[in-house]
Amino acid sequence: MQRRSRGINIGLILLLSQIFHVGINNIPPVTLATLALNTWLFLNPVKPLFDSCISVEKCYQQKDWQRLLLSPFHHADDWHLYFNMASMLWKGINLERRLGSRWFAYIIATFSLLTGVVYLLLESSLAAFLDEPDFRRTCAVGFSGVLFALKVLNNHYCPGCFVNILGLPVPNRYACWVELVAIHFFTPGTSFAGHLAGILVGLMYTQGPLKKIMETCAGIFSSDIGYPRQQYYFNNSGSSGYQDHYPRGRPGHYEEAPRNYDAYTAGLSEEEQLERALRASLWDQGRT
Repeated sequence: MQRRSRGINIGLILLLSQIFHVGINNIPPVTLATLALNTWLFLNPVKPLFDSCISVEKCYQQKDWQRLLLSPFHHADDWHLYFNMASMLWKGINLERRLGSRWFAYIIATFSLLTGVVYLLLESSLAAFLDEPDFRRTCAVGFSGVLFALKVLNNHYCPGCFVNILGLPVPNRYACWVELVAIHFFTPGTSFAGHLAGILVGLMYTQGPLKKIMETCAGIFSSDIGYPRQQYYFNNSGSSGYQDHYPRGRPGHYEEAPRNYDAYTAGLSEEEQLERALRASLWDQGRT
């Protein structure tokens, strides 16, 4: 696996443009630090992609466990970085303001590690169940697994809402699953297991014991980590700021999105950015 070269990094330029359009002072610190870390490692990777990606063969069989830390923060090319970080910008602003910076940093660190662990378990199980050793050699890289986990968390705070995916209104509780299938269908080169791992980690936090475990660990190791708290940024219905959300399950009745939404999404909802990503990926595949 090697980074694809495009000459001028248009995706990186678009990402920096969005960041400066929003204003660095308007981006919460942990979100900004995550964007900066991913961008820095794209420009100055710790290791080549082949030595940073995560697979059962490399991590478990060859005991190269540092890949669990490296793989989420390395990207294949500038467009991979752009679409992941544009999504992170939107999710980070919403979730960090709701949960607080310390807890959000705790979530990012935990999700980054756990998505890799769950990915290894999924690939190992598929290899054993289907008797196909290639699953153990499949190597994945990128932040999208963490983003799927954050998407589950963000949708959890907006019950009863709908999102527009590829022109269809989808209830929040099913949105991640629909996007998982849509991305896999339109861009088969993406890591289905990596995205699925992110969804499972998100469900472990919202529906399972992960949140309780994290709170317990935070209480044991530090009394300074703040616990999740409500913020004025969200209205009473729990809307998380999707441009195409239908509050309280009523398509056709829109809630007002935050006024600075267009500033950091270039006027596109997250689902419209997904459609653009799918088209760009298909165009790239046609070129190759």
